[in-house]
Amino acid sequence: MTTSAYTIPPHTRALRTILRPIFRGVFHILSNVKITGRENVPKSGAYLIAINHVSLYEAPFILAFWPIAPEAAGAVDIWSRPGQSLLARLYGGIPVHRGEYDRSLLETMLNVIKSGYPLLIAPEGGRSHKPGMRRALPGAAYVVEQAQVPVVPVGIMGSTDDFLERALHGERPKIEMKIGRQFRLPCIKNKGEARRVARQRNADLIMYQIASQLALEYRGVYGDETELEGSQNDEWREIPPSQTHQP
Repeated sequence: MTTSAYTIPPHTRALRTILRPIFRGVFHILSNVKITGRENVPKSGAYLIAINHVSLYEAPFILAFWPIAPEAAGAVDIWSRPGQSLLARLYGGIPVHRGEYDRSLLETMLNVIKSGYPLLIAPEGGRSHKPGMRRALPGAAYVVEQAQVPVVPVGIMGSTDDFLERALHGERPKIEMKIGRQFRLPCIKNKGEARRVARQRNADLIMYQIASQLALEYRGVYGDETELEGSQNDEWREIPPSQTHQP
């Protein structure tokens, strides 16, 4: 697969500079924001930000509060919804056709990473609509395999479908972001079916690292404590904090 330089248009950079503080303010007004693990954000370079995906609120939450503005991949449905479509276009999101092999999309995501930018992605491939993660699709593991970049696992809690309704009724619900230590996935040397199985295992490893940042009720199919502990024994490699962003 060929790659080329990925560039962010000046107008998109300018709009992000305007939009991000506005959304930070909105989240602070409507909810009780808690963020832990900022010290785990890489100082520079490309990496994959992997998140759990309950509702439509996780991506705006992370894009608003991440130390820099990452690139973001989201379901193509968003581009056809009033309001969401406008925000996605203004931010410069990357549309994803769920459940389809999209070579152009994969090339774009690899171009983003190989051009040195962080990329936000939800390995589940869609919203769960309630706390509890679903089995990951192998796409995130494929991108990491091709780009050879670290993964930063992020757990989001409190971003349920009723978040905005509760906020507008004056509840100020708690929304929390827990940022884990970046790590590298095991290299895949297999071929054929064995390679497919190994890639899915890597996708599961990403999810187990996200699960380690979440309360039990948010872990879903990755809630088995023995599997969670077992994932720590795989050949993934955690990256020392000295190589991460200091707020």
